[in-house]
Amino acid sequence: MMQPGPKNLITDVQGLLVGNAHDEKIKTGVTVLCGNRPLVTSYCVMGGAPGTRETDLLAPDKTIKGVDALVLSGGSAFGLDAASGVVDTLKKNGKGLEVGGHIVPLVPAAILFDLTNGGEKNWSINPYPELGREAYKNLNSEFKLGTMGAGFGAQGGMMKGGLGSASFKLENNITVGALVAVNPVGDATDETGKYFWAAPFEIDGEFGGFDSPRGGGYAMSFKRPELFPLEDRANTTIGIIATDAELTKAQAQRLATSAHDGIARAIVPSHLPFDGDLIFATTTGEVPLRDEVYDFAEICHAASLCMARAIARGVYNAKNLPGDPMPSYKKFNS
Repeated sequence: MMQPGPKNLITDVQGLLVGNAHDEKIKTGVTVLCGNRPLVTSYCVMGGAPGTRETDLLAPDKTIKGVDALVLSGGSAFGLDAASGVVDTLKKNGKGLEVGGHIVPLVPAAILFDLTNGGEKNWSINPYPELGREAYKNLNSEFKLGTMGAGFGAQGGMMKGGLGSASFKLENNITVGALVAVNPVGDATDETGKYFWAAPFEIDGEFGGFDSPRGGGYAMSFKRPELFPLEDRANTTIGIIATDAELTKAQAQRLATSAHDGIARAIVPSHLPFDGDLIFATTTGEVPLRDEVYDFAEICHAASLCMARAIARGVYNAKNLPGDPMPSYKKFNS
């Protein structure tokens, strides 16, 4: 059986750090992931309404081999500017791609929609570059889950979303970790609000230990009263799957695609035209694959389960704030 790493966070992948920042009045936040050197990275979008920056360069046929940081942000299109704050900070620190005597930091980003969560959104100056800078300054191997970072203002179908993370240490000495901001049209639980769809993959009660009494095979109707009117929603679940395995960009793209199974296992419904579901896959490349076929297949499998666990952990750890239009998981079940 696969077991979590020591922290059960994406930072169990050695060399990775995560920083979070938020604004309580706006009810939004930013999450930054960075390595100690450029990271081989690709991505996969499965939702119909993504918001991204610098993702074209992550395709396997593009020249760039590595990126300097990844950003997950609230704020819809405004949140893409969080990457500008990270770029500015990286440049000041002399980190980035050297081109013609100039340092050019490469920072892909993805955003979620949190503009209708009750926060004050009437800013005169875009707050996200500063939130990006603050998140970068907060880089650490330890961080909290739930109402944090990009998940600070996140919502789901009938309760709050949040920032989640989880990890696996595989028997072949490879580590896999997930980081996700959960903000879907659908739900991470069944209609009771108690039982997580990801329950079959839970380890050591990490999101409550509640096994569904009905077991598997329950088909939930799409048209449910718990969901907000779909025409009013513009949501997404955005995440990062990371490993220390030595992968190519093409393998990283396949890893990101496989990790989307974790979203589908943990959120029902998922990958809708109204979701912008996106996963970055990144690697530090420290551990060579001993068996390229078997080891890579196991990494992809672990990634999907890790992402499902991270989603449930993000929702389970969310906290209520004044003026929230939705309850947290724990308040919903109190």
